Amino acid sequence: MDCNCFDPLLPADELLMKYQYISDFFIAIAYFSIPIELVYFVHKSAVFPYRWVLVQFGAFIVLCGATHLINLWTSTPHTRTVAMVMTTAKFSTAVVSCATAVMLVHIIPDLLSVKTRELFLKNKAAELDREMGLIRTQEETGRYVRMLTHEIRSTLDRHTILKTTLVELGRALQLEECALWMPTRTGVELQLSYTLHHQNPVGFTVPIQLPVINQVFSANRAVKISPNSPVARLRPARKYMPGEVVAVRVPLLHLSNFQTNDWPELLPKSYALMVLMLPSNSARQWHAHELELVDVVADQVAVALSHAAILEESMRARDLLMEQNVALDLARREAETAVRARNDFLGVMNHEMRTPMHTVIALSSLLQESELTPEQRLMVETILKSSNLLATLINDVLDLSRLEDGSLQLDVGTFNLHGLFREVLNLIKPIAAVKKLFVTLSLSLDLPEVAIGDEKRLMQILLNVVGNAVKFSKEGSVSVSAVAAKSESLIDPRAPEFFPVQSENHFYLRVQVKDTGSGINPQDIPKLFCKFAQNQELATKNSGGTGLGLAISKRFVNLMEGHIRIESEGVGKGSTAIFIVKLGIPGRLNDSKLPFMPGLPANHIQMTFQGLKVLVMDDNGFSKMVTKSLLVHLGCDVTTIGSGD
Repeated sequence: MDCNCFDPLLPADELLMKYQYISDFFIAIAYFSIPIELVYFVHKSAVFPYRWVLVQFGAFIVLCGATHLINLWTSTPHTRTVAMVMTTAKFSTAVVSCATAVMLVHIIPDLLSVKTRELFLKNKAAELDREMGLIRTQEETGRYVRMLTHEIRSTLDRHTILKTTLVELGRALQLEECALWMPTRTGVELQLSYTLHHQNPVGFTVPIQLPVINQVFSANRAVKISPNSPVARLRPARKYMPGEVVAVRVPLLHLSNFQTNDWPELLPKSYALMVLMLPSNSARQWHAHELELVDVVADQVAVALSHAAILEESMRARDLLMEQNVALDLARREAETAVRARNDFLGVMNHEMRTPMHTVIALSSLLQESELTPEQRLMVETILKSSNLLATLINDVLDLSRLEDGSLQLDVGTFNLHGLFREVLNLIKPIAAVKKLFVTLSLSLDLPEVAIGDEKRLMQILLNVVGNAVKFSKEGSVSVSAVAAKSESLIDPRAPEFFPVQSENHFYLRVQVKDTGSGINPQDIPKLFCKFAQNQELATKNSGGTGLGLAISKRFVNLMEGHIRIESEGVGKGSTAIFIVKLGIPGRLNDSKLPFMPGLPANHIQMTFQGLKVLVMDDNGFSKMVTKSLLVHLGCDVTTIGSGD
């Protein structure tokens, strides 16, 4: 049975019910449209993770819409069936809404975590943007550093390097002021050497032991310092707020830092101080990449200054070398002038002095043969002795000069070695007989009779050595021995510079001259081979000598690839002179072109000149007269002429 649950409505109430009908209708339409849109969203979305929740929420909305739609029939008298449908719809709506509410309790944390991940990703993206900005900043910094390095290294002038650094840093970092403090020569102060805008006079100094300076020098990077520190007071005093100031050390390398034996860390270091100031009355602060740029530029400036120091040192070395070359060239010219003067002097001595000296000797000899009173004979003998000494000095000086300039060459030829020793002995015996000295000669059996060498120089060596033995011996004997030295006897530890080389074509002649004379102190022996050196303790007024004999003999021995030495146990114990020279063996050398100069035998016959016709040609009338007198004295028939014509 049907029932009517509502009273009859008034006209106004009817109007309200109509509006409710219309509202419920549109609410139902809206509810039904929302599930359609959700179905479209789920269909199009391929990544949404909660599709079943949307389906459930769509069912809830559909039921809500159905409830509002059924409500259109419940506002008027309706049947029980409509009431049951309305009740079922509302119950279903309640169930679905409760289930949806419960599900939202579990879904909301997931949605919140999604939001958290979204925020995390946003933060990561922002951090990545900052890193990319830092990378771009570093790239710009690197590009600027390369540009600044190129500007700095485009010159090796120290002042240009430092000035360019200040200008480029001021332009890149927009600095109000930039200054460089350099250590003074004493190393106890820093001097203001370069500024960007010249607001302070260059030359102002501060002590290097200030705490702020020690702080910067002990750090290996740029350091922020107080704007009121002494090194930062580079701007005139004003009322505005000063900008931030940083300072960095600049290592000053010197040539000693690059020595191979010492590491740079072990050497005392010196630094310059670079001060950089941001504009005043600005909120700008120093950033990390700007400080990094300052550090890199300071290192580049240090390298450039080291290169400049090396260049300056090389320039100074080049200038010094040029000065030395000029001095050497001047010395060379002076030496050449001295050599020419010496050669001229030697030419004068060779001709202008020896010729008159030989004339004096010849005339003295002729005068000695005439009838003289004892007093006159003594004077003539003194003249002859002095003339012979002076002639010997002239010959020694000429030989020594030619030895020293290397122009003297050995006159190598074949000669009678035994005859040379006997000839020297015959020349020495008259002097030894006057002093009552016994002179002996001992020649070994294996000594070749004929040898190849410079006979004249070997005789000069023998005469010097044997003559000294006779001159410094007042009594006793002088013994001369000569042997062909064996290889084992050539090695002498007292002559380390002597290196004998044995061969089949040569032999070494060893000569020993021993006397019982005055001897010499062992420490004075090296002086004997010096030019113009004599044993002052033993030299007497009548001993003669120039101090050149042994010096020349030593050089002759060296030319003959030998060595000479003198031994003595002390004053009054005699002395022994030993020399070794290298001579050739005839028949084993290519000596076919060498002249043979036989020595005179000991028992040679005196040659007679009686009646021998001699032609004398000399443009010097005085010399011609002397020569003629000597030859006439020998019994020659002499004809003289003045020239070859």
